[in-house]
Amino acid sequence: MKLATYQDGSRDGQLVVVSRDLASAHYATGIASRLQQVLDDWGFLSPQLQDLYDALNQGRGRHTFPFDPLQCMAPLPRAYQWVEGQAYPSLLQAQDAEPGLVLAPGSGDNLLGACELLRCQSEALDVDFGAGLAAITADVPQGSTPAQALDGVRLLLLSNSVRLRSLEPVERAKGAGWVQSAPATAFSPVAITLDELGDAWDKGRVHLPLHTSWNGRKVGMCDAGPEMQYHFGQLIAQLCATRHVRAGSIVGSGPVANAGVGSKAKTDWPKGYNCIAEKRAMETLHGGQPSTAYLQFGDTVRIEMKGMDGLSLFGAIDQELAPLLR
Repeated sequence: MKLATYQDGSRDGQLVVVSRDLASAHYATGIASRLQQVLDDWGFLSPQLQDLYDALNQGRGRHTFPFDPLQCMAPLPRAYQWVEGQAYPSLLQAQDAEPGLVLAPGSGDNLLGACELLRCQSEALDVDFGAGLAAITADVPQGSTPAQALDGVRLLLLSNSVRLRSLEPVERAKGAGWVQSAPATAFSPVAITLDELGDAWDKGRVHLPLHTSWNGRKVGMCDAGPEMQYHFGQLIAQLCATRHVRAGSIVGSGPVANAGVGSKAKTDWPKGYNCIAEKRAMETLHGGQPSTAYLQFGDTVRIEMKGMDGLSLFGAIDQELAPLLR
């Protein structure tokens, strides 16, 4: 099943069911108007949405219309909580950092749609993209094991975690979390249930490449599965270790990365990168200093994942960096 949220002038938008090929859609009116309603009553409402999804794919939808990603908000425009881990190998890990899984809380009050402009006060803030995956959860009880927590994954989607790299050292020096340096997160046009992935979903990981392009040039094609050091069950279990997690929480993987294999693994990442800071870290290891600049106004970033049939699974995050409107 594939679900999206269309703009309707409200803060939470209107829930729509989207066909498997992302060609058509149908409002979920009469079943639920908001995705959060579905997450709160999944056992009762999701089978009804599944019936509508099946009818849509079979050409039996009564009031279908062409699906338009430009009309999409984030599938869940406001989340009770949004947290992100570092599930993949990273050259950005501090040398003196303790090993292990760490989750960083983010802001869930204003999540961006896939095609919304990324607005920023200045290019000098060193704007970076971060292409990853995220899971939307059900209620997950406190103390759940990773296997139990994995059962709490309701939907998956793509994410673009924007970072202002020039502000990170300031917040790091204060010992605080990322607040000003993590201004926005955008999500794919649709969120999908796990069955849409087929055999690509295995043990809490998505075994498919994530395609990232910067100004139309492919910069990352990292496989999201094999090198995910902490799968989604482990990420969610970490979140609920000391408290309950409520339906509608979003847990991100962090930028997808492949470190390669062998003696050059730390300096040679053959499948590219999904955030600029990682590329700059590679350049520093190779040549002593970075040479790749961060995003400039007018730059575009496109993030997409295709299924084994070659069709887009989530639709594409396709954004442009623009100056802040005064």
